[in-house]
Amino acid sequence: MNYIQQAYKGVNEFWMFLITSIIVGGIFLVNFVIFLLTSKEDMDALYASMSEIPGNISLVINLLPFAFLLGLLFLFVKYMHQRSILSLTTSRNKIDYGRILFSFILIVLLTIVSFVVAYYMDPTAVELQFDAGKFAILFIISIILFPFQIGLEEYLFRGYFMQQIGIMVKNRWFPLIITSVFFGIAHSANPEVAEMGLIVMIFYIGTGLLLGIMTLMDEGLELALGFHLGNNLMAALLITSDWSALQTDAVFKYTAEEANTTALEILVPVLIFYPIILLILSKKYGWQNWKEKLTGKIVEPPKENNELID
Repeated sequence: MNYIQQAYKGVNEFWMFLITSIIVGGIFLVNFVIFLLTSKEDMDALYASMSEIPGNISLVINLLPFAFLLGLLFLFVKYMHQRSILSLTTSRNKIDYGRILFSFILIVLLTIVSFVVAYYMDPTAVELQFDAGKFAILFIISIILFPFQIGLEEYLFRGYFMQQIGIMVKNRWFPLIITSVFFGIAHSANPEVAEMGLIVMIFYIGTGLLLGIMTLMDEGLELALGFHLGNNLMAALLITSDWSALQTDAVFKYTAEEANTTALEILVPVLIFYPIILLILSKKYGWQNWKEKLTGKIVEPPKENNELID
């Protein structure tokens, strides 16, 4: 059974999908509605008030709800849909932690290299603000809470939504596209969008598409989990700014009062770096049949294969 077909191992009434989506994913919908209904001036005032909260405290406040919601998602999958968390994670017989580690190291190395190159080209754009005591606290908070944050986003968007929508529409391409768009919308209330404009949504939706392709091609969440964790840890630990979603006691701080990111800087990662990442992963794990895995049909397997969990 492929990754999307794992959903057939459980009970899949539409009301179950609706309840789980509203309760677990409702926080993203609320953020989007607030973003649509709130003026730029009010949003700026909200971000300004949030920036007055000490960085580490603000980070804990932002990340703790994800731990609660991830737990809820697991409970709904196990006890309402009556299937295992393993089936939500991968089509393999067990979770491949080596895949998680490889994609984690890959994005961390790429992020550090790209930062070093950018710093060499224009060192005036950032300043060193390293404080060992504050950074140690930030590091502990990050390694404890970020797995819950990225866990919720991956298990909800690339996991639950990908599988449940996939068995509804009976194909792979629609859940890939719609979950990527949902992922972008879920980040629409981030300060970066208000600061740099809607063009940033290309980056968020493109990242969702990258993670979705990883999941479908590799038949599991492992690569997406590692990549997402590495990316968010770097965003918190390496560099921060006064207008970023994560304002932390990172090693460096972007010195400009306003973001001056150009459309080209948004498009380069999505159109150049992301395909390179997929090429590296495809060579590493021997991906084949791209068209079938990304656009193929989903067929319900024989009933004897759809075993409910104990």
